[in-house]
Amino acid sequence: MRSFVAVALVGSAAAFAPVLPQASVSSAGTTRLYASAENDEVKEFFPFSEASKVAATSASVWAASATVASAAGPDWGIFEGKTGSLLHPVMMFGMAAFSVSTALLGFQWRRLRTMGDEITQLKKTLPDLRGASTLTEAIANAKAAETVDTYLVSNLEKALPIQSQIDELTAERKELTAAKPRDSHYNQGALLAFIGTAFAIEGPLNTYARAGKLFPGPHLYAGAGLVVVWALAVATVPYMQKGNEAARVTHIGANLAGIGLFAWQVQSGIPILLKVW
Repeated sequence: MRSFVAVALVGSAAAFAPVLPQASVSSAGTTRLYASAENDEVKEFFPFSEASKVAATSASVWAASATVASAAGPDWGIFEGKTGSLLHPVMMFGMAAFSVSTALLGFQWRRLRTMGDEITQLKKTLPDLRGASTLTEAIANAKAAETVDTYLVSNLEKALPIQSQIDELTAERKELTAAKPRDSHYNQGALLAFIGTAFAIEGPLNTYARAGKLFPGPHLYAGAGLVVVWALAVATVPYMQKGNEAARVTHIGANLAGIGLFAWQVQSGIPILLKVW
């Protein structure tokens, strides 16, 4: 806009510049006298001729200075310097560790949810306990009988490893239930999707603020892919809550792909970090 105004000023100033008359007299001396007289009259009639030159020069300088000032861009403060540049990698390193932690909580919740079926299947393989509440009690009753059934005692004793496995699973299930991995996984996943997406956008914005352009490459592509898989993982949650196994598999696959993309981001982001530092 400033350049346009400058051009307009130059054009307006040029409009007031005098047009020197052409002599039609054949004599050279007469021509010089005629031209000199006409020029004096023109200068008196057009007092803006000298001012037009000054205006044109000033407008040109003003337009040039405006172009240089515009090229510098806005002042982004700390977000344009090293502080803003380091904020992105610091947060993303934290998000990478946070992503692994969230995935482990998800597997713990899946383990807790399927552990009940596993215990039930193991209990079905136990022999008849003859009214006893535990396998140990059943063995003690069989040995204390007036007529000891050695076959029954042998079968009950063979089931001791299975009972030991059941006891371990039961204790593990109690620990996982107390840890509440379902709630922790949900909360961390929501926080990961929010903060991760925010700083995936902050990185390119900081680059554009400093350099005036983006640099397409593996790091940028990995960041864009992370946002996509996070959105996919979040989108499967309502279907998982209804028991859809395909949604669970998709959710797990998306988050594992996200961890892989994080590894790619670390590998491709370290050289960029070293350049900024």
